[in-house]
Formats: sequence, structure tokens, C-alpha cells
Amino acid sequence: MFIEQIYTSCLAQGAYYIHSGGEALVIDPLRETQPYLERAERDNVKIKYILETHFHADFVSGHIGLAKETGAQIVFGPHANPSFGFHSAQDGEELKLGNLTIKVLHTPGHTMESTCYLLLDEKNKEIAVFTGDTLFIGDVGRPDLAQKATSMTQEELAGLLYDSLRSKLMTLPDHVIVYPAHGAGSACGKNMSKETMSTIGEQKTGNYALSADMTKEEFIKELTGGLLPPPRYFGANVQMNKTGYNSINEVINRGMNPLIVDTFELLANQTDAIVLDTRNAEDFALGHIPMSIFIGLDGQFAPWVGTLIKDIEQKILLVTDVGREKEAVKRLARVGYDNVLGYLNGGISSWRNSGKICSTVSRITAGQLEQMGEFRGQPIIDVRKPAEFEAEHLELAMSLPLDFIDENFPSYPKSQSFVLHCAGGYRSMIAASILKSKGCNDLVDVIGGYSALSKTSLPKINLICSIAKK
Repeated sequence: MFIEQIYTSCLAQGAYYIHSGGEALVIDPLRETQPYLERAERDNVKIKYILETHFHADFVSGHIGLAKETGAQIVFGPHANPSFGFHSAQDGEELKLGNLTIKVLHTPGHTMESTCYLLLDEKNKEIAVFTGDTLFIGDVGRPDLAQKATSMTQEELAGLLYDSLRSKLMTLPDHVIVYPAHGAGSACGKNMSKETMSTIGEQKTGNYALSADMTKEEFIKELTGGLLPPPRYFGANVQMNKTGYNSINEVINRGMNPLIVDTFELLANQTDAIVLDTRNAEDFALGHIPMSIFIGLDGQFAPWVGTLIKDIEQKILLVTDVGREKEAVKRLARVGYDNVLGYLNGGISSWRNSGKICSTVSRITAGQLEQMGEFRGQPIIDVRKPAEFEAEHLELAMSLPLDFIDENFPSYPKSQSFVLHCAGGYRSMIAASILKSKGCNDLVDVIGGYSALSKTSLPKINLICSIAKK
């Protein structure tokens, strides 16, 4: 028996590859199929099953492409209704994989078809459970994403999840390993741990949602409170996972289109394409194509693309570090952004060398902000998430989370300069690029974000502590 967790940090997503007795299965694969094909070839095994824990909203799964290339059977739990061939597994059904058994545990709540897969060894001993978005490490799946697909409220779905956890997962032996579909950083839960695996016993003692003395009413209130709206691309990804999509190889081949400067500029000016710059924040600040949007590859690239680029059909022109063009196209395809027209051949250097104008973003250090008194009269905008802001923030800062920058745009100062910061500089540079594209040019970004600001003497407020003292 062999179990491998294939974790993709950008999406905070875990896929799983298991083989036994010459047969293999993959659980919740990413869209690119080559890594799984290579593993199966290396191990001289045949992929028999592709198990899907539910219709994913935060990425395009590789189930359809992998099934076409291997002949493996796609398996969903009860209530799934895709438009392609699949096996509808029933609650309690057992699937054989070499000397192993996979038991199907239907666990509705996150979605109606949500299903966990319990792995038993050749002696029928419970070894591990693959929980999808039903149970995370330290958290559980949010209950609001499936509302449009059902007539149920998020409170009713949360109630179903409460029952699923207690009747199916909390009854498992404490030693059973928990392998979830996501970790910290995913928008599929509220407060996931950075850990990517645990045990049932550890979760019973450390996960609020599995507290033995929590009532259903308390669970529902806790789970539905403070939910932020899901990223815009979630619904489109669900539909792609239900109805199908183009081969990722086709998408990559189409997007790997090198464009000379004049052609790139022509497409940027005469089409509705956006210019997406995927370099790091420092390089973008030093010089970028006017009106381009920054979302760096060295961060949570795909989720922020899905959050901030509203239309999944949006045409995209890429500016990347030389050699990272394919990576950018592939990571866009992971969340369904398939319409890459091409990339700037030679990167930003070719733009500069042709004599084209570059824009810049003004930046200061936290120490400079602390010392330069003239900045204290200017608005300071904190673009972190509300929970981060509540934990601690600068006394003079105003919270305008990046997630809702379009909705918050009227609240940004238009007639005076202002200062932007996030936690470390990645999100504030994204915000700066969007704001500059909308005409807000008189802004300054703080290098190092709140991580650096927290070490200064600038006055700070901790809302959580302030409330506790009251």
C-alpha cells in the first residue's frame, strides 16, 4: 500500500494518489493530468478509479481528462448529476483497489453530494479517511456554496453537516488519519490549520466543529457567522467540473503564444484583453506596462485571479519573468481562465528596449512612514481581510479589503494621496495596480506591509483585546 499527498500550495489543495496490487486511484486531481500519469507509469500500475469528493468550486478538477487518458472510472457520491459518464457510489458501498478497500461515506452539508472515502487495509482495518471539504484540519467546509444548487438555506446545510460529522466521521477510530482537500489559505473554509493531515482523535480534541458538547444550534450559528462572499469564479468552476472542459494541454498550447512588443500593444489597445503582470511586487513597482494588473505567481496567484478578474472568459495578455510563461498559463487554467491570447516575448525588458513607457508604483518602508510626519495626515488604507484587521491594525488605518476592491472603490480618496498596506506587500501591490488602472495614481505602498509596521512605534489598535476588556 502506498499513499501520496500531492499538495499544491497556491490553491492550498491536496490531491491523493494510492496504489496497491498493480492498481491505483487518484482523489480530487488537479486539471493537469501528466503528474498522475507519470506516477502510475513509474509504479507500473493502472489507474482504476478517480474519486471526487464533490463538485469543486475553487479549481477545475482533472477527473474528465484523466479518465479519457487512462480509462479509469470517475466516482462521485450520491446526488451528483454530471453530464458525463461516472459511477454513482452509494453510501456504504465498497470499492476494491488491489488488496485495499475504499468505503464510501456520504457526508452532505458542504454540498449535497459531498462524500468522504475511508481506506481499509487487507485486514479490513481503518487506515485513513479522505474528507474533501467536509472536514478540514481545525475547521469544516462552509455551508453556503451549494445553496444555488438546492432549495436549502445555509443554515439547513450546516445542520446536515453537523449530522454528517457526528454520524460518519466522529464514529471512526481515533487513529484514523484525516486527509482533507484543503489547508490554510483556501476560501472553502473560515479558519483552516496550516497542517495538511491529522487524525480523527486529534480533531475531536482540537477542532471546534467536532466538540462533543456542541449542540446543533451552536454549530449552525458558529458555522454561518462571519462568512465572506465566495470568490466570483466559484460558480463557473462548479459548472466546468459538472459539464466538462477543454484539455489543459490544448489550453496551454494556445496560451504559449509569444508576442512581439507591437503586436502585444496592438492587442492590449484594440481588444478587451487585460494585461496581467505575474512578476514579483518589487519588479512591478520599478516598472510595468501602463494599465496592467499585478498578481504575482509567487503568492496565491490563482485564487486572487479568480477573486479579482470577474469574467472567467476574460481575454488575458501575460507579462512574466522569462521562462515562467507556461507556468502562468497552466496556473490560470487550473481555475478555468483559459483565454490567454499570448505573452510578451522577452518579458518587460523587451518593452523597455523598444522605447515604450513604463509606469511605476511609489513605495516606502515602515520606518520611513514612522519618521516622515507629512504622511500622518494622509489616509492609510489596510487591504487585509477583516479578521486580520480586527486582530491588530494601525490606529489611523481604514479597512478596505482587497477582496472587495471594486465595491470599495468609492471609499478610496480621489483628491489626495494615500498609503496602502497589507500583511507583507503582495496584496497591497495588487490593490495599487488596480487602483492605478482606475486613475488613482497618487498612492504609496508600504514595503513589508503590516509585518514591518507592527515593529514600529506607530499607534495600533487590537479590536479583539479591546472588546475582551469591555
